[in-house]
Amino acid sequence: MATQTKRATVYFDPNLHKALRLKSVETSRSVSELVNEAVKKAFVEDAEDLLAFDERAKEPLISYDEMVKRLKKDGRI
Repeated sequence: MATQTKRATVYFDPNLHKALRLKSVETSRSVSELVNEAVKKAFVEDAEDLLAFDERAKEPLISYDEMVKRLKKDGRI
């Protein structure tokens, strides 16, 4: 069964577009495939980030000054 797709117009920086076209030729994949894959990866990363935020939501907040003190105490700065 064929997947339904939607058409969209996207404007790329000329250098980015050139790189996409070159990668398309070198990988025998369409620009659409490459863009779809990149967008999916970005969404996966966003979902992972949101999950991490949810997991850490109950952690106590500390001030910037306190964080700097901890880093100094641990010898990280």
